Amino acid sequence: MKLWLGWLVVLAAACAQGSHPAAPTTTVNPTDTNAVVVRVIDGDTVDLLFGNQRERVRLIGIDTPETKKPNTPIQCFGPEASDFTKHLLEVGTSVLVRRDVEARDDYGRLLGYIYRSSDGMFVNLELARLGYARPLTIAPNNAFASDFVQAARQAEATNLGLWAACSG
Repeated sequence: MKLWLGWLVVLAAACAQGSHPAAPTTTVNPTDTNAVVVRVIDGDTVDLLFGNQRERVRLIGIDTPETKKPNTPIQCFGPEASDFTKHLLEVGTSVLVRRDVEARDDYGRLLGYIYRSSDGMFVNLELARLGYARPLTIAPNNAFASDFVQAARQAEATNLGLWAACSG
């Protein structure tokens, strides 16, 4: 019982501090910026500059086909997903990064929801919506899991992106 109450207190404190991400439809103003794109690694991983601190950021909730994973061949639609992310997040693009519950993955990458500051585009969702990514839910970072699943199902139903190019 004490453990459960302890987690409840931690969760309530986190929510009160605003650490939970904004909804995907949240309006993001150009002044809502906390990072700048330095490099796109692949479809779901980017290097960002937070002030003077460079961080590798893994987009939460989605998984694009692999292009750079060691000992893994380039997967179907991987280059297209990487190129599309490069198009969405050109070097120098200002972004707003929001976190969920866990800040980092097992590889030390910062986990984030990325919004393009110029127009408020929710990049993670856009990749799923247009068929460049599949949903990938890893609890406890699942604030938008249903949004990503719904977007991917719609992309699959309309045969977009990887759903048209890759069998299975």
